[in-house]
Amino acid sequence: MSEFVYPPVIATARTLFRLLGLRFRVEGAEQVPRTGGAVLVSNHVSYLDFIFAGFGAHPSRRLVRFMAKKEVFDNKISGPLMRGMHHIPVDREAGAASYRASLKALKDGEVIGVFAEATISRSFTVKDIKNGAIRMAAASGVPMIPMAVWGGQRMWTKGRPRRLFQRKVPITILVGEPMHPKRGDDFEALAKELHDRMSELLEKAQREYPDAPKDGETWWQPAYLGGSAPTPEEAAELDRQDKESRRSA
Repeated sequence: MSEFVYPPVIATARTLFRLLGLRFRVEGAEQVPRTGGAVLVSNHVSYLDFIFAGFGAHPSRRLVRFMAKKEVFDNKISGPLMRGMHHIPVDREAGAASYRASLKALKDGEVIGVFAEATISRSFTVKDIKNGAIRMAAASGVPMIPMAVWGGQRMWTKGRPRRLFQRKVPITILVGEPMHPKRGDDFEALAKELHDRMSELLEKAQREYPDAPKDGETWWQPAYLGGSAPTPEEAAELDRQDKESRRSA
């Protein structure tokens, strides 16, 4: 597959990271296979997660093809970049096409990135997850790799103003041991196991994060650690209200 867009985008991002002094902690990157297909499943706390999750695969020299909502591809700025990097658009009204495209990419030896929660978690804990990533891994016979990213929510997340040029923000990327779903497995049980593994990675990232919120900044810390982010129940209600608002628009 020709790569005219992805490498310069990565180079530009790395330059910006250095200029901003972002402090990366990446653990478990060796879990990403250097060859062959794989499904990378990350939590979702910010609009920058695809950059940081992809960064976690970079030590293995892999370019991750992320599944992203169709609206991102429709944008006149992000659309050409997303298509140029061979990411996969997801139309929530007709998801079969994106599923087929992902299976083909996996069988061609690509790494597919999935945010199994579907939307950003306002509570900064792992929401209920879909089993699409598990089905893809099982159907194509490739490993499924859980991941947690943390820190990007301080720069740009749902319901908060963008603060993209903050300096010296720590970014944590933890990659877990692969899972190996097979046809005929109990996908609901595997979804629970995947959720548990992602939650364990995320909690480790949060508890070991080197920065603590300053006064007035506790919004980016989850409630279970004393932050003022919504609880999972409060976040679910906010998501429900968002859906109702979109339906009535």
